[in-house]
This record gives sequence, C-alpha cells and structure tokens, in this order.
Amino acid sequence: MLVEAGLGVIECCAAERRLATEDWLLSAHPSPGRARAEWQEQGLTLLPLGALFSAVRIPGRLVNAVAETADPGEVDAFLDEALRGGPVICDPHGPRYYALVPAGMPRTWRAAVDGWHTQDVDCLGRGTYLGVPRLDLVDFPERGAASYWSVPMPPSTTLCPPLSVARLIAAGAHRMTEDTEMI
Repeated sequence: MLVEAGLGVIECCAAERRLATEDWLLSAHPSPGRARAEWQEQGLTLLPLGALFSAVRIPGRLVNAVAETADPGEVDAFLDEALRGGPVICDPHGPRYYALVPAGMPRTWRAAVDGWHTQDVDCLGRGTYLGVPRLDLVDFPERGAASYWSVPMPPSTTLCPPLSVARLIAAGAHRMTEDTEMI
C-alpha cells in the first residue's frame, strides 16, 4: 500500500531537522538554554569555537574579488557553490564572512593560515567566540548590520570542506593581486 505524505508531515520533519541542527549548534555553548534565549531575544548568540566547529574569517573584498560581484544575493549563491553548501555566516559590517569548518582546522592548517594573514584571513578556534545568528536569518538585512546565514547551516550539520575554503582564499588572493597589477 502506498501512502502519500501530506504537507503537515513534511513540515513536521523539516521542523524536527531544524530543531536538531539548533540543538547541535547550541550544544557548543556552556549554557545551551541561555544561548537559545539570546537567539530568541536578539537573533544572535556568541558560541565558543574549537570544540564542535571552528571558523575561517574571510574579508568581503576577497570574496567579492573571486565572486566578481558585491551583490549580496549573488555572493551568497557563489559561496554556496564554491563551498559545496557548507555553512557561512555574513557580518555585513565590514563585510566579513565566516566559513564554518571542522574544529581541528586551526591547528592542522597553521602554515596556510600564516600566509593568509596578508589577506586579513584568520582561522578562529579555541579561545574565540563567534556571533551565530538564528537559523531562520538567511537574508541580507535591509536595515542595520545584523549577521545572517549567507549559506544556511544544512540539517546534516555538514561543515565547509577545508580544501574548498583554501581554494576560495587562494583564488581571491590571486584575483586581488591581478587587479592590483592592472592598476
């Protein structure tokens, strides 16, 4: 016998996956309940890096150079493809992008990170906190400078592949060097 899933069943499953993803992210916080309350009240909570995940901070000018656009929607689509759907948070103040990566990346990529500092790229891990927006904040803000998910956190809690992040940074640095040489 074949039973079709109704819209309510699909919505229920999506809500359960979203709650599981929220729980996973908030489990990085020493007080997950307090972090959830901050999300509800402020739309953002500070999560410690280095246990569940770390982040690579990439300046907007580098991302815009490799994406060949500064349009937020186009940049978001570019990052989604370039980082294989891995989650990215955008802080429009700057702007700066934070690619979420496996927790051990700051230690294992030490040599590459040293070279990235010339591009204002930094690999953030233990001892650092990141402002993480609620999962429903996925659009560039019309007003203000609220952080949002440039590439939303997937329900599978898959992180950005470190090699894809490194390739993005290398391509952006190369593009910026080319642009400088043409001046």
